[in-house]
Amino acid sequence: MKTRTIIGLEIHVQLKTQSKMFCGCRVAFEAPSNGCVCPVCLGHPGALPVINRRAFELSVLVGLALNCKIAPFTKWDRKSYFYPDMPKNYQISQYDFPLASEGSFDVVVAGAARPVRIRRAHLEEDAGKNVHDAGAGTHVDLNRAGTPLLEIVTEPDLVSGDHAYAFCVELHRLVTYLGVSEGNMKKGQMRFEPNINVAIEADGVEYRTPIAEIKNLNSFRAVRDAIAFESQRQIAAWTDDHGYVFGKAPNENRGWNADRGVTEFQREKEAAHDYRYFPDPDLLPIRVTPEALANFRDQLPELPQARRSRLQSQYGLLEDAANTIVSDRATADLFDAMVVAGASPELGAKQFVNTWQALAKDQGLTIVALGVSGERMAKLAILVEKGGVNKTAATTLAEVMLTRPEDPESLAKELGLGLERDAGATEAWVDEVLAANEKAVADAVANPKKAKAALGFLRGQVMKLSGGKADPKLVGELLTRRLEQLLQ
Repeated sequence: MKTRTIIGLEIHVQLKTQSKMFCGCRVAFEAPSNGCVCPVCLGHPGALPVINRRAFELSVLVGLALNCKIAPFTKWDRKSYFYPDMPKNYQISQYDFPLASEGSFDVVVAGAARPVRIRRAHLEEDAGKNVHDAGAGTHVDLNRAGTPLLEIVTEPDLVSGDHAYAFCVELHRLVTYLGVSEGNMKKGQMRFEPNINVAIEADGVEYRTPIAEIKNLNSFRAVRDAIAFESQRQIAAWTDDHGYVFGKAPNENRGWNADRGVTEFQREKEAAHDYRYFPDPDLLPIRVTPEALANFRDQLPELPQARRSRLQSQYGLLEDAANTIVSDRATADLFDAMVVAGASPELGAKQFVNTWQALAKDQGLTIVALGVSGERMAKLAILVEKGGVNKTAATTLAEVMLTRPEDPESLAKELGLGLERDAGATEAWVDEVLAANEKAVADAVANPKKAKAALGFLRGQVMKLSGGKADPKLVGELLTRRLEQLLQ
């Protein structure tokens, strides 16, 4: 028996707008329950919706970044929705004329770029929220009802939980990089719904299991783990009952129980005809002119994948360093400013990832939020490159620079962190270390298997003896010269 997992994704992205999709209510995550509502989002009779222009503009930018075709004509539809978190009993969405379609988004898996086709991206309003932990019964909070959502739907091109994980990470980076969404998954600002079934080949015949949609996943890990479990569950279900196939057994909506590590049945999955779509009579269609589309294209920045490729090809950065730098747009801009100000890209990247990123993590901030300019970061990198301070001292200086405005060179002199470049003093430290470590000297001179490690040990002892002030380059030169003299 051979199996192949087939995965398509639906991703809901909450757009970064001040107000809701079809009314003027503010978008607020922690507002008092039902404190951000009005007759429009409450579905009162006679209340008329008005399109949020900014939400539409942000959606077009995402469509372009996903290499989609932007529809010159798009309209709004009513999607029947009979749950208490949408009081008017329908959701305003887009059905047959989505604003973007036929796109493609490359995802790197195991070092190779794999394109994932984008079927469509359409704009709609979010539902409210059912609350189950506020006392007896179920409570309904409609603050979220009407919030602008961009739903992105892929073709079933994903083949594993790891593939889907990588796609979701890259898409999250894209929408936050564009500034169209905060992408805070704890707040539900980005939610993933994988549609999963399995192709099973047995005795030369291929069978396909019913499709299960895993609802409202709010972490990359949940996406990967839910897909891994669900594919195995479907294989086991078919093994027990060969009638468990697409078209005979119903498609399902399932939830993910992270505590138990299992998916759980919720209800049979609706099809398009169940929603009874029809054009919304209260909203005018939108036409996007070629001039408007050209203007949208001009607004696109250098996108994360292209920027990462540039950093690797132009500066020779490793993939991990490039990924850290393009984690968000402001961070990438800061790194470019650092290089423009004169920092070596290689050394600058090492400081960026190992020093500035560590300081940012300690404070729960981004590197940009540390408040150190690219020019000052460059001055620190240049100081290290010229031999003014060693790497350990540079880390100390970086921490001081968070609260002091002076140049790193001035701070190094004030704090006594500059390197001792006096050859006489360094020779004295070298001679003292050689005299105190006869075995290491013997290994460095006469034991080829241990020579490299012994030399590193001796160099470390000199740096320790000097209190970190010795110039590592000068120490290395003097040690090599002394050891060569011992060989003669």
